[in-house]
Amino acid sequence: MRVGLFVTCLVDMMRPRIGFAALELLESAGFDVVVPTSQTCCGQPGYNSGDRDSAHALAVKVLEEFESCDYVVAPSGSCAGMIRTHYPELFRGEPALLVRINRLCAKTYELTDFLVRVAKIDSVPGRFSGTVTYHDSCSGLRELGVKSQPRELLAKVPGLALKEMRSNETCCGFGGTFALKMGDISARMTDDKCANIDASGADAVVLGDLGCMLNIEGRLRKRGDNKTRVLHIAEVLTGKIEDS
Repeated sequence: MRVGLFVTCLVDMMRPRIGFAALELLESAGFDVVVPTSQTCCGQPGYNSGDRDSAHALAVKVLEEFESCDYVVAPSGSCAGMIRTHYPELFRGEPALLVRINRLCAKTYELTDFLVRVAKIDSVPGRFSGTVTYHDSCSGLRELGVKSQPRELLAKVPGLALKEMRSNETCCGFGGTFALKMGDISARMTDDKCANIDASGADAVVLGDLGCMLNIEGRLRKRGDNKTRVLHIAEVLTGKIEDS
């Protein structure tokens, strides 16, 4: 079956190795993976800022690029959540397009959700020697119900031990434009998250959204923590981990 990999613009620009790790996981699960070279953004920044016209245009673009795929998978609960949860709102007055959009939504998954619920993989190629704690990113958790899936996959990684932090479901303070508009509040939320990560004693914090990763890693380093690694779950599952 053909799986369309929606790389996400943040992954493409900031940490492409996450995209390659996601590709490896999907291919090792036996899927024919296509990566449309024209893909860009899911439209979430514009949507969250009230620019529904630009979000609509990007949604149509995503539809045209991925409609022929059997599934669409993104290594981001934020982008997968935008497609599944919010795209239908953009097409309420366009019944013909809405039918196509709903079909797209129904076959769109966050990466770990897809690997557990659809691919039903028994093993992962990676190894990790040490302890990790997991941060539940807001969109994946609240819009897609991604909670047990990443933990089920981490349990398959030889050498890895999971140590849950306090308030693992609490927002890290990123929230896209929220971090820009409410900088002081965002920084305090991120400090709380970093303190919980530190208290867990884990060697690394693992998560499934690059926006949260960048936010948490930046704050950890600013606080003087240069040892705790901040890793995307696709990197851990494949063992393709590099120093940030």
